[in-house]
Amino acid sequence: MIKQLPLSLGRAKKADVRTQFAALCYRIKNDKVQVLLVTSRRTKRWIVPKGWPIDGQTPGDSAAQEAWEEAGVVGRADQRPLGMFSYNKHMGDDDGLPVAAMVYAVKVKSLSTDYPEAAERKRKWVTRKKAAQMVDSPELSRILRDFDPRFLV
Repeated sequence: MIKQLPLSLGRAKKADVRTQFAALCYRIKNDKVQVLLVTSRRTKRWIVPKGWPIDGQTPGDSAAQEAWEEAGVVGRADQRPLGMFSYNKHMGDDDGLPVAAMVYAVKVKSLSTDYPEAAERKRKWVTRKKAAQMVDSPELSRILRDFDPRFLV
């Protein structure tokens, strides 16, 4: 089981927080777990695909849809959250909108070269340990490092 770190809301009030759904995209290659990271559009930092809820879809399916749009992932989401992380989403010149992102495992069946945000992002397969070092959020780092798909039964 992944140990959830406390969320960091900064100066936001709890009612100000918005929710997104994130995809921890993974595959097993040569008996090793690899996760897929993508770059953010604006700052080019390494992140996991994530986005706002999609009407009529489960949170896990919303995460899988974001994985398709941002990384070209064809796969299936586990419907149980792995954990959550918080961050500030910058939308203009403000201090950022506080967001809590629920993370769902998405087992990658294939990657497409033609997907909606292909021209705007890079993607990279890395080990869980390397992924944990590449992302900015300590909470997401913990989720990546502790992720083990053998417990997704």
